[in-house]
Parts: sequence; structure tokens; C-alpha cells
Amino acid sequence: MYTNLKRVLKKADALNMAVGAFNTHSLEMLPAIISAAKEQGTPVIIQTSVGTAQYVGHKNLVAVCKTMAEEAGIDVVLHLDHAKDYEDIKEAIDAGYSSVMFDGSSLPLKENILKTQQIIEYAKNFNVSVEAELGIVGGTEDGIAASADEVRYTDPQEAAEFVKQTGIDALAVAIGTNHGQYKSKTNISFECLKEIKKAVDLPLVIHGGTGVKDEDVRKVIDLGIRKFNVGTELLVTWTKKSKELFGETPENASLRNNVVPCIRAVNQVVQKKIKLFKNLD
Repeated sequence: MYTNLKRVLKKADALNMAVGAFNTHSLEMLPAIISAAKEQGTPVIIQTSVGTAQYVGHKNLVAVCKTMAEEAGIDVVLHLDHAKDYEDIKEAIDAGYSSVMFDGSSLPLKENILKTQQIIEYAKNFNVSVEAELGIVGGTEDGIAASADEVRYTDPQEAAEFVKQTGIDALAVAIGTNHGQYKSKTNISFECLKEIKKAVDLPLVIHGGTGVKDEDVRKVIDLGIRKFNVGTELLVTWTKKSKELFGETPENASLRNNVVPCIRAVNQVVQKKIKLFKNLD
């Protein structure tokens, strides 16, 4: 069913697993993600940036997710990722998104709390889940870069206060991961994550999941991570396959001859990630 983030993360918590949150960059990529989740029999979170939502159309994304959720027989969440503007979040909620993320991580704590409260006040009228972020994750997200000097790990005590004051459904934490990192793997601060888990009692989220080592995935799930964001690996996979195919395809060949193999390639990446996120012994 088409549902919100709170519902799927509650299920994940009961099973000590994480739900994959996969960024789609086009309408064509979306079926690859949902079909992979169907094959693995797990819930899935479809994420879009504000830019992708505007490019594809909010209502188009909502309609496809609702239809495919019903056909696949799995829980599907449509989540707006890293939105910093109230009007962008309101537009997504009004169009039917079931989950949003307000990213006030660069703001002073009090301002982040106040603006997050504003988002929650609106979202709760539509049964829409809200994720927020404390600390600053490095790397580049949708063209916006955070330098090494700007990176700041999540403070556990600030996290406790933030959660208490806002009532968010999930907290994205900065523990050493980086957006857009795919040529190397990151070193996670497990000690920081342990302290955050002690301080707050709600689902935690990793951004920059592409750069996390496979062997570290189980460790962070056991320490409270319930949502795992993956975007760059899907984008790189699609682009590489596209470059390979479009360079050799006759100009008058059907476009689907190039698109379908890209869908299959992304499907395989998503299935591999979901298997990791199930946290099986």
C-alpha cells in the first residue's frame, strides 16, 4: 500500500532491519526500484529531490507510486529529500507525498527546531511523516556541496533536545558518511552513533549510503539505523549503462532498447542493497 515513513520504519524496527530509501532521478528509474523491492518482498522508500519533483511533476510521481504500490502488494513511501524551503515541502504534501524531510542542519539549533515544528504542524494534517537532520553530512547533494570544514557530527545531547521539542518521525545523523561518495568508502564513527542511540528513541537515518562499506551496514543497523539513503550508486549505474548503449545504438532504434537495460541494471543494484538492509544472520 501507499503509506508513510512512520509505518514502514516501525515495521523495520520490530525486525531490526533498515528500509532502503532510493533516489529516483527520473520517472523511468522509479519502476526499477519498486520492482526490486517487490522481488525482495520488502517495503521501499522512493525519494526525490526538490529538483526532480519539479522536473517530473509531483502529482505524476504520486500517481505512479500509488499505482505500483497497489500492483506490487508492498508498502511504498514517496519522500521529499533534503528540502530546505517551507513552500517546497507544502507543495509536495499538497500533491500527495507521504513523507518529507526538512533539512535545517545548517541552521542554529533553535531555528532548526522552530522551522521543523512549523513543518510538522502542517504535515500532521495529512498524515505525512517528517524526517529532520542534525549535524552536517559532507559531500554534494543535488548540486549543493558541504566542504570538509563544514562537516559536523551530530551531537547526542542536541539530538535529544531536538527530538523532544519537535516530535519528528526520523532523525538523519552525521556520523562520517558523505553525499555523492562512490569512488571510495567512508569511515563511520560507531562511537558517535552509539551515543546518539542512547540519547534518542526513534528511527535513525543514514544519508550518503553509497559510500558505506557492506560490512558496516549490519553494524549500523544494530545501532539503530532504520532508513538507508542510496542515490549516487543508482545514478552512476544508470549513466554508465546509458553511455555504453547510446553510443552504439542506431538513431532510428526504439528508445526503450536503451532505457530497459538501464532499468534492469538499477533493479539489480537496488536488490543487492535491500538484501544488505534486511540484516539477515
